[in-house]
Amino acid sequence: MSINPEDHTAPPPPDSDAMLVQRTLAGEQRAYDLLVIKYQRRVERLIGRMVRDVDLVQDIAQETFIRAYRALAQFRGDAQFYTWLYRIAVNTAKKQLLELKRDPLVYQSQLKSADDDETSAPERELNAHVADAETPEAVLASKEIANAVNAAMDALPEELRMAITLREIEGLSYEEIAQALECPIGTVRSRIFRAREAISARIKPMLERQSGKRW
Repeated sequence: MSINPEDHTAPPPPDSDAMLVQRTLAGEQRAYDLLVIKYQRRVERLIGRMVRDVDLVQDIAQETFIRAYRALAQFRGDAQFYTWLYRIAVNTAKKQLLELKRDPLVYQSQLKSADDDETSAPERELNAHVADAETPEAVLASKEIANAVNAAMDALPEELRMAITLREIEGLSYEEIAQALECPIGTVRSRIFRAREAISARIKPMLERQSGKRW
């Protein structure tokens, strides 16, 4: 007698997002703590592309998790938890940015230096390309490219910056980005294309100069 695997679907592991949500709703606070630990850095990294003040990033991230906790009963599971969480983070950051217009001095701060975890996929690829040669010139070139990529992303309009961040840094699919940003998937594709074009135009001259050098 053959067994249809669809009739015997294994339950999700106890530490999966879905189960952690269920355990939280059942009153287990530790389960939500695990979700916070899992996604805190990723949420802060996402918000950091919208808000430059490091302390403010942490405040908005905390507010994001508070809002998510209060709205957890509304999470129906038709999307991934992190997609739902990112949407709350984006909306919370946008609300904070609107409030900052009343006090623009709060918004003025130095750009955060990017560490390895905050490096975009194009940036990692470019760094790997340059890092093949372990010379001081190559290391310097790699840093210049990383700075150029970050500067190019920072110069993008907010809607383009958020789309490319979710795609290249967070690794979300186009469908997930559309859910997080609450816009059509065609709009997501257009924003990512425009963002990539802008970043490419910024760093292409640097790559051409370096390819013409002999280390």
